[in-house]
Amino acid sequence: MKNKIKVGIWGLGRAGYGMHIGEMKRYPDEYEIVAGCDIDSSRCGLFASKVPGSRTYTDGEKFLQDRDMEMVVIAVRSPDHVDYAIRALNAGFLVFLEKPVALTVAGGERLRETARKFPGRLFLRHNRRYEAAFAHIREIMASGILGNIYEIKLCRHDFQVRDDWQAIVDCGGGQLNNWGPHIIDHALNFLDSPVESVWSDLKRVFARGDAEDHLKIVLRGENRRVVDLEISGGVSIPSPVYAVYGDRGSLVCANEQDIQLKYLHPEYAAPTHAADPGTPPLDGGFQGKIPLRWIRKTIMVEPESGHNFYSIYHELYRTIREKAEFPITLDQALEVVRITNEVKRQNPDFPLCADN
Repeated sequence: MKNKIKVGIWGLGRAGYGMHIGEMKRYPDEYEIVAGCDIDSSRCGLFASKVPGSRTYTDGEKFLQDRDMEMVVIAVRSPDHVDYAIRALNAGFLVFLEKPVALTVAGGERLRETARKFPGRLFLRHNRRYEAAFAHIREIMASGILGNIYEIKLCRHDFQVRDDWQAIVDCGGGQLNNWGPHIIDHALNFLDSPVESVWSDLKRVFARGDAEDHLKIVLRGENRRVVDLEISGGVSIPSPVYAVYGDRGSLVCANEQDIQLKYLHPEYAAPTHAADPGTPPLDGGFQGKIPLRWIRKTIMVEPESGHNFYSIYHELYRTIREKAEFPITLDQALEVVRITNEVKRQNPDFPLCADN
């Protein structure tokens, strides 16, 4: 029988109540939810009915005195992430922190300073690192069939009337802090290089608050690879979720279900001769007479790793109980925060919200 991790969830809203409970219940041999805490007592009542036998708290300090817990999941509002994570670490718990791990670089450094005192006890929930399509596309890129990858496009498009706190700047809202940490994390992994430059644009298209609901960020790596990412609540006809361009072929994943590929046959040798500055023949067309050998296929999203959106909790268990390596590091998560802060600096109409 496995040694279950006993968990308390701090924040019982759409993430804590609506996501974390169900995800942990997928691994009943690995996790036992024993407590929940929320300032709204009605949320505590819902939690207690969903997790029979659990204890509930409306006072955070009393919650942190519950010594039956081994790990605390931080799922409160974004501006409280740093403060609550530091409190839980100082109280002696393992901590699983929701994104964004911080809203500001300064808040991230406070978190780093505390994490240094408790090595191996802070874990970051960049759970979309385990998305099946992301994992599969990384495998295809690594195979080399697309050649040298020079540009990648990432999109998350929707059209929605966002009118909750996630649409308000002073609450840490906006797409940059909502979807942004996930897709920027994807972008940095696809870049495979330190960031050389950042270009960005934020807009409010249809959301009811004052935060951005449409963003574009272009990252250029020191390796000259470009990642163009777009997240929007104001696009009614979505673009493909992934597009990858290499010097031997491309792939497109429109819906995270199937991957369309077109690439040169592995035995095809690319021409090495130089272009001719003379007058071209009339019968050669604009592409010359050099034949290309293409392979075209559409495959289902099925990464060899077997990872999917929910895998992070299993991988976290393996890290805590079996000493496996957890792939999401604090340095990586804080690089995401650095990028979001640079984007905010470039778009002063949408100012930073401070960490509490």
